[in-house]
Amino acid sequence: MYQFFVEPNQICGNQATILGGDVNHIRNVLRMKAGDEILIKSDVLRECGNEMGHRGQDHVPNADPGSAYLCRLASLEEDRILCEVISEVEDFGELPARIHLFQGLPKADKMEWIIQKAVELGVYEIVPVATHRCVVKLDEKKASGKVARWQAIAEAAAKQSKRGIVPRIGGVLPLEQALKSASAMDLRWIPYEQAQGMEHTRECLSKLRPGQDVAVFIGPEGGFEEAEIRQALEHGVEPITLGRRILRTETAGLTVLAWILYQLEH
Repeated sequence: MYQFFVEPNQICGNQATILGGDVNHIRNVLRMKAGDEILIKSDVLRECGNEMGHRGQDHVPNADPGSAYLCRLASLEEDRILCEVISEVEDFGELPARIHLFQGLPKADKMEWIIQKAVELGVYEIVPVATHRCVVKLDEKKASGKVARWQAIAEAAAKQSKRGIVPRIGGVLPLEQALKSASAMDLRWIPYEQAQGMEHTRECLSKLRPGQDVAVFIGPEGGFEEAEIRQALEHGVEPITLGRRILRTETAGLTVLAWILYQLEH
């Protein structure tokens, strides 16, 4: 069954409204018709716009962020699709903890692949991080365009993997600022080849609990410099090992996410 995201204010009573690019996708790509059923989720992380202003000030939204609904297509119009809400359904698409991936900027299109797979594995937020060894250097204009592109990739991956939310792609941060933003999180890890053995990594994973915020810092190609590791340690970030092999930047973060997924859903 196809899944789409809407803002909470696009669901009112027994009616849901789909707007934007999904209208064309449903009508002209999927060629769906009135009577077809879809799954709609109200997205907790995207900013709510003013698309529903045409309903008037007496409109009272009654969908909770993160809710999921089985819906039937009622009317397929040029600029919107009206759906009948059949029932609310239980959403099993989210991990019980919020995983924040702080990813050092990689070369070429690796970031797009990392985002897609990290979303499939249950990440809550991805923050691109500029470190000393990053080959990619983005000015403010380029960074804004990249983040918009990355957010679209996250949304597509969330739909495909039937996530309950669209994970947020943050703006590019320097490492110091990224470390400060993670300072209040419950667990903070940084894979490092000179960290203690796998037993220590298992101990770290055993501390995972539902409701926690977990930060994972991944370096770019070439990894972190020694000074950056010391900087992370000063901010209370725990070094962990990923085993005896040196993993690429596009593999390391996904490895940690897979371990977290197993630990939380085991």
